[in-house]
Amino acid sequence: MMRVIGLMSGTSLDGIDAALVEISGSEIDLAVNLLAGATYAYPALLREQLLAVCGGARLSVAELAALDDAIAAEFAQAALAIQAAGTTATLIGSHGQTVYHQPPTDGGLGYSLQLGRGAAIAQATGIPTVSNFRAGDIAAGGQGAPLVSRIDVCLLSHHAHSRCVQNIGGIGNLTYLPFIPEPGKLGAGVQGWDTGPGNVLLDLAVQQLSGGTQTYDAEGTWAATGTPCQELVYQWLEHPFFRQPPPKSTGRELFGPAYLQACIAASTQFGLSDADLLATLTELTAAAIVLNYQRFLPQMPAEVLLCGGGSHNTYLKQRLQALLGSIPLLTTDQVGLSADYKEAIAFAVLAYWRQQGIPGNLPSVTGAASAVPLGEIYLAPSQAQPLSISR
Repeated sequence: MMRVIGLMSGTSLDGIDAALVEISGSEIDLAVNLLAGATYAYPALLREQLLAVCGGARLSVAELAALDDAIAAEFAQAALAIQAAGTTATLIGSHGQTVYHQPPTDGGLGYSLQLGRGAAIAQATGIPTVSNFRAGDIAAGGQGAPLVSRIDVCLLSHHAHSRCVQNIGGIGNLTYLPFIPEPGKLGAGVQGWDTGPGNVLLDLAVQQLSGGTQTYDAEGTWAATGTPCQELVYQWLEHPFFRQPPPKSTGRELFGPAYLQACIAASTQFGLSDADLLATLTELTAAAIVLNYQRFLPQMPAEVLLCGGGSHNTYLKQRLQALLGSIPLLTTDQVGLSADYKEAIAFAVLAYWRQQGIPGNLPSVTGAASAVPLGEIYLAPSQAQPLSISR
């Protein structure tokens, strides 16, 4: 058994999710026990910098290096804070903060950049750290995403029926799980890909419509007072990404501020209120998820398990359930895996697997040519020294 910290910050840029877990087993016998979980918000200035960079702002190499170190310092502090109760870890898996993601095109390799270098985290915490998880899959010709599917197979497969595990972070992604694989056939029939926007357009719209006083629509209460414009949703679903067959991945580069402004411009002819616009963007997220299922899955799943920040959006869940019809919509909490910290737990597991030399990707999901161990290992000094970066 090993105690591992998983650190994750997604495309919503709302902070660092930290999970301290006990892990045992290898793959099909994998067992994970969440000991502690917390989310640590970014300092306001750092979040503004990240939003600008993810929005395409230019910066020098020196500025990039400073941002890389600042993020590493925040991730290191999160790792130290999650151990404050006295339970210590022997390994860290740090996803870092994605600031650029380019899927492979025309036979070339993709590219994905996560800031928050693992070497600095290992130095600051005194704990060996695994980071840069996406590079290995991308080098093997994969999308570098989604990377959680192999963990989903081990922790969430059902012995009798199929499931979709649907994460709704800034971007949505799914893992389709047939009934539990036979021994020696890990991942047989499993599929997964990014479904499109999750919370990202909603969050950006709320920030704009509220004049910056709100960063998200808590539980979807604002959107719930509006009426979705179905004609607009049908128009938006004509976007080529929704017709692109998997494997596929996306990010703020495609569904970000520029896309939102195009959506707002298209909505003007319909005379939508602010609440109507939010309801329509919510409908886009829900409809895109179900459309992906209908177009690309071998069959609709027997049930859907939600995780990520979107699992707290009551209105979004209502709309998704309406579009799913009789298919039960649950959260991963209801089957024993934290919906809030599932992604952080996944990177703890990937670090654990990396140390054991176990592959972390599923080629059927990412499109990689082979299954490979993921992440770069940075050993720690015998005694940690504080980072010299001011926070």
